Amino acid sequence: MGATGIKEVHFEDYVAKALCGESSGYLLLDPADYEKKNCLFPGEFVSFVKSTQPEAYKALHDQYGYQTNERLLQTLEKNIKTYGALQVFRNGFKDRGQKIRTVFFQPANNKNPEHNLHYTQNRFGVARQLHYSVKNENSLDLALFINGIPFATAELKNAFTGQYLSEAIKQYKTNRDPQEPLLAYKRCLVHFAVSTEKVAMCTRLQWQKSYFLPFNLDIDNPPNPEGFSTEYLWKEIWSKSSVLDLIQNFINFQEVGDKFFDEKSRKVREEKKEVLIFPRYHQFRAVRRVLNALRTDGVGTNYLIQHSAGSGKSNTITWLALMMAGFFQKPEDDNRLFDCIIVVTDRRVLDKQLQKNILNFEQVPGVVECIDDSKTSQDLKHAIEKGKAVIVTTLQKFPEISETVARFSNRNYAVIIDEAHSSQSGESARHLRKSLSLEEAEKEDPEEKSLDDLILEEIERRGRQKNISFFAFTATPKNKTLELFGTMMDGELRPFDEYTMEQAIKENFILDVLKNYMTFIRYYKLAKRPEIEDKEYETKKTVRLLNSYVDLQDHAIDLKSRIMIEHFVAQTQKEIQGKARAMLVTRSRLHAVRFKRKFDAIMRDMKLPYSALVAFSGSVYDAETGEDYTESSMNNLGGRISITDALKTPQYRMLIVANKYQTGFDEPLLHTMFVDKKLGDVSTVQTLSRLNRTMPGKDTTMVLDFVNDPEIVREDFQKYYGKNYMAEEHQTNPNNLYDLQLSIEKHNLIFKNELEAYASIYYSDDDNMELLQPILKVVAARFPNLDDEAKTDFRSSMKGFVRLYRFLSQIITFKDVELEKLYIFLVGLIKHLPEKKSELPVEVLEQVDLDSYKIQKSFEGKMDLVAESNELYGLNSNGSGVPEPEEVDLLSNIIKILNETYGLNLTEDDKVDFEHIKDKIHQNDGLMSYFNKGNSKDNIRDKFEEELDNILLDFVNTKLELYNKLSEDKVNTTLKRLWFNELYDKRVRGIAV
Repeated sequence: MGATGIKEVHFEDYVAKALCGESSGYLLLDPADYEKKNCLFPGEFVSFVKSTQPEAYKALHDQYGYQTNERLLQTLEKNIKTYGALQVFRNGFKDRGQKIRTVFFQPANNKNPEHNLHYTQNRFGVARQLHYSVKNENSLDLALFINGIPFATAELKNAFTGQYLSEAIKQYKTNRDPQEPLLAYKRCLVHFAVSTEKVAMCTRLQWQKSYFLPFNLDIDNPPNPEGFSTEYLWKEIWSKSSVLDLIQNFINFQEVGDKFFDEKSRKVREEKKEVLIFPRYHQFRAVRRVLNALRTDGVGTNYLIQHSAGSGKSNTITWLALMMAGFFQKPEDDNRLFDCIIVVTDRRVLDKQLQKNILNFEQVPGVVECIDDSKTSQDLKHAIEKGKAVIVTTLQKFPEISETVARFSNRNYAVIIDEAHSSQSGESARHLRKSLSLEEAEKEDPEEKSLDDLILEEIERRGRQKNISFFAFTATPKNKTLELFGTMMDGELRPFDEYTMEQAIKENFILDVLKNYMTFIRYYKLAKRPEIEDKEYETKKTVRLLNSYVDLQDHAIDLKSRIMIEHFVAQTQKEIQGKARAMLVTRSRLHAVRFKRKFDAIMRDMKLPYSALVAFSGSVYDAETGEDYTESSMNNLGGRISITDALKTPQYRMLIVANKYQTGFDEPLLHTMFVDKKLGDVSTVQTLSRLNRTMPGKDTTMVLDFVNDPEIVREDFQKYYGKNYMAEEHQTNPNNLYDLQLSIEKHNLIFKNELEAYASIYYSDDDNMELLQPILKVVAARFPNLDDEAKTDFRSSMKGFVRLYRFLSQIITFKDVELEKLYIFLVGLIKHLPEKKSELPVEVLEQVDLDSYKIQKSFEGKMDLVAESNELYGLNSNGSGVPEPEEVDLLSNIIKILNETYGLNLTEDDKVDFEHIKDKIHQNDGLMSYFNKGNSKDNIRDKFEEELDNILLDFVNTKLELYNKLSEDKVNTTLKRLWFNELYDKRVRGIAV
């Protein structure tokens, strides 16, 4: 069906005809039959009741006689006014002892043929140019009705006439009076602004305060070769089954609370309000996609939902959990697909939010059981024993319930994991899989099994289980997460559903925190005390130690603090109508303590009307003052108010943190972040994303970073900006385990008979685990006989094997008994080997003084992210794990390296030496072998930079000036990036450069 013209009326005609076609089945309603006062098509509702509930209608007719229709409609109107259309749709109403249904939803199965028939008798209608107003002749382009009751309105705009989505939204905001009966809150459930290109929706009209949410397939709706780009709206969303699904399962009221400082009472108050939630397109799509997949897949498949911050993830999880609780795989099934839905989170702040959401949306009381921090594992066990449909809990509680779940292993489980990261691919998740396994059920007439049989069963229990489905939600999937939960599509592992950071930013649900970024480089000079004898120390460890020493000095803390506070006073405090807050992220608790003391002193001297709070766990001793500090003693809030609430008051405008509040902290007033901590990968995104929350008056953020390289920060965000995938050939290769096994065995530390003896005890039914200790101690006693290089190699190979096997056992079922024996042995052995000493040369701190220290701005501006997919790579064995030998040098030379002022001015001699460096890199066979598709890009980059650093260190004694030129932070970063990309493109991607 094609459009018949280019005017708005032609677009309206096109949509109406599509709805009234055979495949959609709407009726075209005559606006003349519409009753403005009660917002109904009365004939439609009466016809529906007569055809689906004839006995109830007859009973009413016996009492009302010729007034039956009028009285029935009056009762309907009264109930909608009192309770709202949503509740009347769901629950119907009573009239003179008769229960009247206003709609019949799709039955969960086909066990009730009469209900199935009534479902097909629902009457869907569309009215064009509906004169809805009781005050004037205003009309709506479209209005949708179910059994004569309004469900949605729509204003249409045709791009061919030069009118776009914004015009439709403007029309609702300026010319659609919310006091009109049809447009009143709760009367009509949703209002759509629709153009030929985009869609937005709103559930509560409030003139200019009306909040329209994007409702698009992607950032921009893609061209549709068969019609308009927004055709999905009337073909998919407005289809009969979809509309009824939305009303029954998705649309809901939610109480939201917003804490703010009340100027009158001078206290932090919480303002609660009710909002009508209508799912955004990606939320509805994700849930429907999963449920449709379950109809085919059944139980035992994993799904990864990559939804960015700002996606409304908590609501999506809630809808999925509650809908799966009543889900039947096939219409003819007698039992639900899942006996128990377990919602797991490892973030306690969000756990409370999830609990609140699920309880808010719960339609049948008692379905949901929340096991929060106030409850114990016993409560969790009881919930499982009782067969609660939905259980909300934390990952930490799972290892304690294996025995309970094993008793109900004939049940099917759906496990929804919020914020799935590497913690879900470790031992806790393995324990979870084992505890929910069907294989725990006892078999009749069990035969005596060999040790290898027992081990194979243990292996099978840890693999994918046919009675467990996992649904993992995350905004930042790592390679492990993608392999564990991803779906194979066209030869690539991909998330099952995606709502990207790019889309969230461009739809204005979160802010782009890289728009205003400023970085600093610190320069300092150390002086060696002349009376101390010169000694040799490991270069890298000494440099790291001296860096930490410098950054804890009072002068360094003071200089950074003044930069931060002066920036806050000059810029930040003016933002968000003068209410903006800032956060300082420090690298340790001691740093947090010293910054807090320094902030207090500077802010007192400046006579600022506000001060800073600090957040860290436990108690910190500061040798500088000889005192112990806690966040309670430093904040002096006296237990009257929490840190998060205090930050909303005028007395406190900045928060200094050490690890706390870097994730899960949601404060829209947070505008500026000062970063004095090394970040990387997911931690970069999660930490800086504390700034991205939106609120009225907030359209910018600011980051001042004293540690991280801006290009690396940009790369970290780029990984999670678009879509993620993993090519099939780049998945983790299980055969890497055999390489690690050989690397372990070559040291002759573990004998085969010891592995056998250990396994026989470990898998025995007897309670004699104490016999494992002597075997481990015998092997551990051999370890000191290895030389230092062999010790390092054994440790690295052993830990690599455990890590890789633990991960692979989640995604495949091994049938190699020897690998399982080695795994369980190594898990025990790791704990018995002597700890590797850090061997940091702390005595060097007694030999130096800080001579000078300065900070210089190195970058200011916006870091642009590119709209592209990011390829991930599976895990590898990381080779033998033998690090390059540490370079040693005289302390005096190390100090010279640190003290030089950087600058690049290559002479002809320098260029010759630089060519020699290039030759050494290209002739390094070990490094060049790293450049292959089996290694992740991050691993290759790390190896390349390590080798280049080692080569540059060769110039410390011979070409110190050149070393300084190539080691200057900005020059060094650019050099490495450009050189690495050239090598990577040529050797891995096969691109000629």
